[in-house]
Amino acid sequence: MSAFDLPSYLKERRALVDGALERFLPPEDTPPPTVHRAMRYSVMAGGKRLRPILVIAGAEAVGGTPETVLPAACALELIHTYSLIHDDLPAMDDDDYRRGRLTNHKVFGEAIAILAGDALLTLAFRLVADNALLVKDPRVVRDVVAELTDAAGTFGMVGGQVVDIESEGKAITAETLEYIHRHKTAALIRASLRVGALLAGGDATSVAAIGEAGGDLGLAFQIVDDILDVEGSLEELGKTAGSDERKQKATYPALHGVEASRRQAKTLIERAKQRLGVFGARAVPLQALADYVFERKN
Repeated sequence: MSAFDLPSYLKERRALVDGALERFLPPEDTPPPTVHRAMRYSVMAGGKRLRPILVIAGAEAVGGTPETVLPAACALELIHTYSLIHDDLPAMDDDDYRRGRLTNHKVFGEAIAILAGDALLTLAFRLVADNALLVKDPRVVRDVVAELTDAAGTFGMVGGQVVDIESEGKAITAETLEYIHRHKTAALIRASLRVGALLAGGDATSVAAIGEAGGDLGLAFQIVDDILDVEGSLEELGKTAGSDERKQKATYPALHGVEASRRQAKTLIERAKQRLGVFGARAVPLQALADYVFERKN
């Protein structure tokens, strides 16, 4: 059996997602144009499109097709991008670069950046609602909305960000660090897989299994991100390297060291791949994505 062609898989699905985002985002000249330019500036700046691709891969794992989950896949990218715009603000991480270009507030000002983030978050839920037209049972959208609100709100991304901010410059436990990472980053990655499986008609057992794998994958992703912040460069990362250390942020390398962190990420990736084994051949793209998460350089 030939090896799975992950680069082609990623290229095809990125193109699918980018094309859909182009259609779903309001044109730049739509009144009021400033906020629509700001929204497009950050969303269309590139990026890995990991979360929407995971939505698609989650659907495929239970027998679904990319086209039936595209609006929800794009919703995950909008939620992710909104969080980046807000994270980069002076009141939060105060970063100058994101995805290799100036951050949103550096170009449009803080007020418009805040509003652009707000607009992306609200548009995301419109896209989820629109996805009801593409699935056999539109009632599943209720479960998808609940999944996303939990993953993006105080029980997920926002909650993790709060504890992250409150932990800056403090000595914290390994348990608190894992809480931050599992909520701030892993929750949305886990939700991406679960949303895809839910919309594609996956049963409770399948959705639970893919969610467990997503939790491990998401934590590994953030651990690798922490390592890259130590070892990477602006050119590789598309954002300023070393910012975690300057802000005295809680990270895996700071608490456990780089090599121990790398071993932990590898253990999580292998466990995620094992959990995905229940999907047989349909899990191959996801298992290859798991290796990509560990091996990436940006």
